[in-house]
Amino acid sequence: MKAVIQRVSEAQVRVDGKIVGEIRHGLALLIGIEEKDTKTDADWLIQKIINLRVFGDEKGKLNLSALDCNGEILCISQFTLIADYKKGNRPSFIRAAKPDIAIPLFDYFKQEISKSGLKIESGIFGADMKVSLINDGPVTIVMDSQTKS
Repeated sequence: MKAVIQRVSEAQVRVDGKIVGEIRHGLALLIGIEEKDTKTDADWLIQKIINLRVFGDEKGKLNLSALDCNGEILCISQFTLIADYKKGNRPSFIRAAKPDIAIPLFDYFKQEISKSGLKIESGIFGADMKVSLINDGPVTIVMDSQTKS
């Protein structure tokens, strides 16, 4: 599982011109799921993300997590994170999980984050989404559960 994590002051996702997910202060997540990903990958990524200290404390140091500052989460599925771009100029998405694997794992990911008490919003899996955000900092981090060890 891959995630692009952006600290945001606001973010929203639209489908067919309608806002389907919107947050203020928090994290915007782009999530890519590979065929080989499991709930173990999701659990690892969730714990890293909700405890990731990327918010400033009273001295401005990055010492606070989304849990510490009651941040919100906007979660967007994005299979293009799983692109293989080594050959040619057209990326291959052959390693991206098919919907029968990806949808339940993406839903599990969101459900488990919500158990932390954080507000979570999301886009619509497989939809043509328009995502807008204000990256705060900017702070952007990329994580891959396949490189956790």
